[in-house]
Parts: sequence; structure tokens; C-alpha cells
Amino acid sequence: MTTLTTTAASPGMRRRAASFLHRHGGVRLSLLLSAPLAWLGLAYLGALAALFVTAFWSTDVFTGDVVKVFTWANFTDLVTGEVYRTVALRSIGVAAAVTLIDLVVAFPMAFAMAKLASPRAQRWLVIAVLTPLWASYLVKAYAWRVMLSSDGVLGWGYGLTATVVTLSYLWLPYMILPIYAGLERLPNSLLDAAGDLGARGWRTFRTVVWPLTFPAAVAGSIFTFSLSLGDYITVKIVGGKTQLIGNVVYDNIGAANNLPFAAAVATVPVVIMLVYLAAVRRTGALENL
Repeated sequence: MTTLTTTAASPGMRRRAASFLHRHGGVRLSLLLSAPLAWLGLAYLGALAALFVTAFWSTDVFTGDVVKVFTWANFTDLVTGEVYRTVALRSIGVAAAVTLIDLVVAFPMAFAMAKLASPRAQRWLVIAVLTPLWASYLVKAYAWRVMLSSDGVLGWGYGLTATVVTLSYLWLPYMILPIYAGLERLPNSLLDAAGDLGARGWRTFRTVVWPLTFPAAVAGSIFTFSLSLGDYITVKIVGGKTQLIGNVVYDNIGAANNLPFAAAVATVPVVIMLVYLAAVRRTGALENL
């Protein structure tokens, strides 16, 4: 008798639960996203917490073992060491240069895709922009190494310029796609109205197009800036003797075997990105994404 009652009640409970979830879309969405968000939070925030804790440890100079005793020594070395300040400023400069170059190149490409191309051509152009992302990172980086070598097509050699050019190519799709999405949402009627009111191309761009697509450009800049700031593989391949933050972290994990100091250096791009996000948030761009 108990079994029959439980069996009969079960479909009713399921119907009530389904009805509740149907009426409360927010609860349904929360349940759907809870597992992946919990895993992402555990993996990402847990890794950042472990990184931050390790940065306050030290390494025994004789045995190479990690000494789990709280110390500010790693951060003191970062602040007082002129070479590390130079590396940090150089890394910020490279990330800013890559972002600016990608913005200048991406905007006209995205505008042509969103406003000048036919719907059929738009689909093919989006595929063309995405195609380089399907290729291996190393293949693209070494292809640029061949082109930049003294015997290559460009013959510029290796160094800081080669690093900026290669990173600009690698991260360009991450700038094009957000700007394209922003321009696609821009009504053509606004452009027509600006033209009817006598605004020429530059004024239309400055007063209509740029203000409305600025959040999309900010979204693209977050990708290009952060990816360039932490990159070390491209610098190893085409950078010559150039040192960026990522290389310092890599070298201290590998050759120097100084994991706590590497963790301290790795907190620098995290802090820089937090400052960058806070700065763009004050512009209101993040709220309009």
C-alpha cells in the first residue's frame, strides 16, 4: 500500500516541480547554470587563491625546496628591482600597442562586414575571420618567425617589434568579432539620418558610430590586452632577447625553480587587469555590453 501511494504521488510532485520551474524562469536558469558556474568558480578562483598564497612563500637557496613561511620578500624584490619594473612597463606597453593596432585594423574590417557586405557575404566573412583560430597557435607563431627572419619575406628580425606584430595578428579576431557584433546592432537609419543632417563620414563616425560601438571595442580590448599581457610563447619564438612578464614567470618556474617568486610575478598581470577593468567600468562601457 505504501509503495502504491509513493508511486502515485511521484508524478504529481514532478508536475508541481515542473509547473514551479515554468513560472520562475530565474530559478530554472540558476539550476541550469549552477553546476558549470560552481566548477568554474572552483577551478578559476581556487587557482587564483593558490597562486596568491604561494606568492607569500619562499624558496630555500640551497635545497630548492619551497619554504611555507609567510614573507613579503618576493613582492619586495618585485618593487625594488628595477629590471622587474622595466619588464612590467614593457609588458603593458606591448599589450597597449597590440590593442591599439588591432582596434585600428579591426574597425574598418568589422564596419565593412556589418554595413557594406550582403547577408550572404557576411556569413563568409565571419568564417574567414574565424578560420585562423582553427589553426594551431604554435603553427601561426612559427610561421611569423619564418617571415620575420632575415631570410624571410619581411626580414625584420626578432625583437620587440616582431613580438607586437605577431601578437597583433594572433589576437585580431578577438577584436573584430565584438566590434562586428556591435556594428550589426547599430540601426542603419541612424547613419542615414546623420547623412541627411549634413554630417560627413568622419563626423558621423565621431558622433554616431563610435559612441554606440564603444562598449564593443572595450570588450575586444579586454581580450587583446589581457592575452598580450600574459603571453610568453610568442616572445620565446620571435622576441629575441625581449623579456615580458610571462617570460619571467616561465623562467622562474623552469630554470630558476623558484615557484613562489613566479607566483608573485604572476599576480602583476592580475592586478593590472583589475585596474584596467575598474577603469573601463567607470566609463560605463561594461554596463552597455
